[in-house]
Amino acid sequence: MTARPTERPPASPAGIRADSWHARSPEDTLARLGTTREGLPRGEALERLDRYGPNRLTPPRRRGPVRRFLVQFHNVLIYVLLLSAVTTAALAHWVDTGVILGVVMANAVIGFLQEGKAERALDAIRDLLSPRAVAVRNGQRTTLPAEQLVPGDVVLLQSGDRVPADLRLLKVHNLTIDEAALTGESMPVRKGTEAVAERAALADRPDMAYSGTMVRYGQGRGVVVATGDSTELGRISTLLAEVNPLTTPLLREMGRFGRVLSLAIGGLAAALFSFGVLVRGYSAVEMFMAAVGLAVAAIPEGLPAIITITLAVGVQTMAARRAIVRRLPAVETLGSVTVICSDKTGTLTRNEMTVASVAESGRTFGVTGDGYDPHGGVTLDGTEVDAASHPGLTEIIRAGLLCNDAGLYRDDGGRWAVDGDPTEGALVTLARKAGLDPVLESEERPRQDLIPFESEHRFMATLHHDHFGHAFVYLKGAPERVLAMCSHQRHGGEDVPLDSAYWHAHAEGLAAQGQRVLALAFGAMTPDHGELRFADVEEGLTLLGLVGMMDPPRSEAIEAVHECRQAGIRVKMITGDHAVTARAVGERLGIGDGVRTRTGDELDALDDAGLRGDVRAVDVFARVSPEHKLRLVEALQSDGEVVAMTGDGVNDAPALKRADVGVAMGVKGTEVAKEAAEMVLADDNFASITAAVREGRTVYDNIKKSILFILPTNGGEALTILAAVLLGRELPITPVQILWVNMITAVTLGLALAFEASEPGVMRRPPREPGASLLSAFMIARIVLVSLAAVAVTFGLFLWERVHGTEVEEARTLAVNTLVLVEAFYLFSTRRIRDPIRGPRDLLGNGYVLAAAGTVAGGQLLFTYAPFMQYLFGTRPLSWESWGQSVAAAALVFLLVEISKHLRGRDNAGQNGSSVSGVT
Repeated sequence: MTARPTERPPASPAGIRADSWHARSPEDTLARLGTTREGLPRGEALERLDRYGPNRLTPPRRRGPVRRFLVQFHNVLIYVLLLSAVTTAALAHWVDTGVILGVVMANAVIGFLQEGKAERALDAIRDLLSPRAVAVRNGQRTTLPAEQLVPGDVVLLQSGDRVPADLRLLKVHNLTIDEAALTGESMPVRKGTEAVAERAALADRPDMAYSGTMVRYGQGRGVVVATGDSTELGRISTLLAEVNPLTTPLLREMGRFGRVLSLAIGGLAAALFSFGVLVRGYSAVEMFMAAVGLAVAAIPEGLPAIITITLAVGVQTMAARRAIVRRLPAVETLGSVTVICSDKTGTLTRNEMTVASVAESGRTFGVTGDGYDPHGGVTLDGTEVDAASHPGLTEIIRAGLLCNDAGLYRDDGGRWAVDGDPTEGALVTLARKAGLDPVLESEERPRQDLIPFESEHRFMATLHHDHFGHAFVYLKGAPERVLAMCSHQRHGGEDVPLDSAYWHAHAEGLAAQGQRVLALAFGAMTPDHGELRFADVEEGLTLLGLVGMMDPPRSEAIEAVHECRQAGIRVKMITGDHAVTARAVGERLGIGDGVRTRTGDELDALDDAGLRGDVRAVDVFARVSPEHKLRLVEALQSDGEVVAMTGDGVNDAPALKRADVGVAMGVKGTEVAKEAAEMVLADDNFASITAAVREGRTVYDNIKKSILFILPTNGGEALTILAAVLLGRELPITPVQILWVNMITAVTLGLALAFEASEPGVMRRPPREPGASLLSAFMIARIVLVSLAAVAVTFGLFLWERVHGTEVEEARTLAVNTLVLVEAFYLFSTRRIRDPIRGPRDLLGNGYVLAAAGTVAGGQLLFTYAPFMQYLFGTRPLSWESWGQSVAAAALVFLLVEISKHLRGRDNAGQNGSSVSGVT
C-alpha cells in the first residue's frame, strides 16, 4: 500500500512546476508528491490523470485553409498589385491585368504553403515528446503511453530513451543525458541525485531530467514532477506561441512608401482636375480622363512584381550557397542586419569535443586538428613533434585510450563520428593522431575489469594485463578527485612525490582557457589481480598528466566574424554553456573583449532599461535560458537594431521567431528551430550567414536600382500629362499608351536589374540605418533630374512635330518611342547608382540588361509598325529621321545622368577623400 502524502499534491500542474524540485532531496520530493519509490497505485494514477490532464502539449488554435489563403492578400505589396490590376481592368487592358493577377496568385500560393510556420514549430516540439514510458506502479514495472504519466509516477530511464516528462532523479547508474537542444550545454550531462541550489540555472541541475532530452547511456530512476504544458519543454512551447514575429524592414518601408505615394498621386490628380476645369475650362469628362491618365502614369504597378522577383532571385542565389530561405522578404532583411546573435554550440563551434592540450610534468603539448577527424598531430612550443619520441606523453594518451568505452566510425556521409561519450571519443581521436592503434593497444593490454564512471565518485578505472605478466590500472576523472587519490607523479620516466599545488594551478589555468580538464593516473597491481575494487584505487596512484579539451570554434566562423565586423555588423554570442567556456570561445572567434561576459543570473537582476544599456556593451552572454535569449533580442530591437538570431535547439526557438531574421542549423538543428526560423543553413556553417548578408545587401541594392529606374519613368509620364494640361495642349501620350510603356519596360528593363551582381565593397560599408526611408535625398534628386529630362525631350519632340504639321497620332508614336528609349539608355546608367560608367564591363557586364534592351527594341518595332498594335494603341509608322531624333534625345539624357554622377563623385572626393560607392 502506498503511503498517504503528508502534504496533498498541488492542485494544478502549474503549481507543481513552481516548486524548485532540483533544490529538494529525493525523500522530500516523494513526500510532497504523495508517492514512494515503488510508484503510485493505479487508482491514484487515474485520479491524478483526471486532475492534471494528459502528458501532452496543448495544440495551438488552427486557422482553416480558406482563412489561411485569404490572409496571404493582407500585405502592402499585394494591395498595390491589386490596385494596379483594378486600374488596368478599368482600362480594359486585360493582358496586363492577367499578368498582375498571376503574380498575386503565385504569391498567395507560395505564402499559403509557407503559412503556419509557428504552428509547425509547435508541432515539432510535440514530436520531441516520448510516445512510450516505463513506469513503476504498485511496485511493478509497466510500459504505458507517455500521455498517461502523471505527477508522482516513478519512471525508469535507460540508454536511447527520450525522457517522457520532467523528472526529479532518485537513482542513477552512469546516467548521461544530452540536453543541448534544451539548454545549449555542449556536452552530455552526467546525472546525479544530490540537490542543488534553488537559483541554479537549468543547465546546472544534474539531479533533474527534462522532457524531450535524450539519454545517451546509463540508467536512472526518477519521479515525475511536471507533465504537459508544465514541463520545461511546455514552457518553451507556450513562450513560442506568444511571440509575435516582426514585420520586415522592407515591408515597413514599402508600407510608408505606398502611403506617401498614394497620397501624392491622389492629391496631384485632384489638383490637375480642378485646374483643368476651373482655370483652363476643360470639360469634367476630359479632365477626368486626364486625371486617370496621370494616376496610371504615376502608379508604378510593375514595382511590386519586380521586388518580388528580385527577392526570388536572391532566394535562388542563397540556396546555391547552402542557405535555404523560408520567407521571401527575409532575403532583403539580411542585408539590413546590424547585429547577429549567435548560439555557440554547433553554430560557432563544431559541437565535437577535441583535445586541445596534454600536460605532463614540466611541459604542455598542443594538439592540432578539430572534431573527431583523427587527422592532426601533437605540437611542442608550436612545432609538431612525434608523440612516440616522448614516452610520458604516449603513456598519458594510452591511458585515455584504454580507460575508455567509446569508438570512432564514419557515418553514411563520410564524416567521423563517435559511438559513446563525446569526452571519451575525443581521447580516442587523440590516440589516433598520436599514432596509436586502438585495436592493437587493446590486444596488447587487454582489459580485465573496470569501475564505471559514476557522478558520486567522479572517475573511471580499468584493470589491464599485458603479455609479460604485468597488471596495472588506468584511471581518469575530475582533477581534484584524481589528485586526492595520487601520491606520486610521473616525471622524466620516474615516479616522484606529487606536487599537488602545481597540478591544481595547472588544471585551473586550462579551465580558465575554457577547456574541460581530465586527470589521468596509473597504478601497478600484482600479476594475479583479477578484480578491481574501490580499495585498489583510493590511494597510492601515480599521476600521469592532464588533458584539456573543448568544443573548438569553426575556422570558417572566425573568418566570418571578422568579415561581419568589417561590414559594420556586431556579433554577439548567446549560449547556455558555462561563462568561462563562452568567454574563451568568444576570444578565439574575435567576439567581445574577453572581459565583459554576462550570465543569466546577472541578466535577471537587470530591468529592461538596464538590459538595453548592457546589451550595447557586452557581446558574450552565458548560462542563459530561452527567456533570456528572447529578452536580449527584444532589447536590441528596442534600441533600433535589426537582429539576426542563429540557433539549433528548442531553447532557441522563441528568439528565432522574434528576431528580424531567424537562422536555424539544417544538419544538427532541431525541427523546432527550423520551423521557427526564416532561413535554414544546409551546412550548419556560420560563414554561410555572411554570404547570405552579402546577398541580402545586393538584393536591397537591386531593389533600390529598380526604384531608381522605374520612378523617373512614371515621373516623366505624369509630368508630361501635367505639362500638357498646364500649357493647354493636347496629351502627348494617351493613358493606354502609358500603360503599354509601363508594361513593356517593367517586365523587361526593370526586371533585368534583379540579376545585377554585388557592387564592389558591398561588405565593407556599414549597414543602412534602421528605419531609413526607402527614398534618400540623393535618390529623390536623381528621380527629379531624370523625370524632368524625360519630360523635356519627350514633350519637346511632340511639340516640335505638331508645330511642323505632323499628325497627332504620329507625334504621339514618336513621343512614346522617345520615352522608351530614354528608359533603355537610363537602364545602363542605373547599373551603377553612384559611380559613373568607366568601361565596357560597367556598361555591358549584365547579359540580362542586353537581352532586355533587345526585347524592348523588338516590342517597340511591333508597337510602331504592326497593324494590330496600331489599331490598339493608335500608333503610326516612323521615318528613319524620327528614330534618329529619339536615339539622340535618349543619349542626351544618359550623358546628363553620367555627368551628374561625375560631378557628385568629385564633390564627395573633395569632402571625404574618396568616392563613396554603393547605396545609402
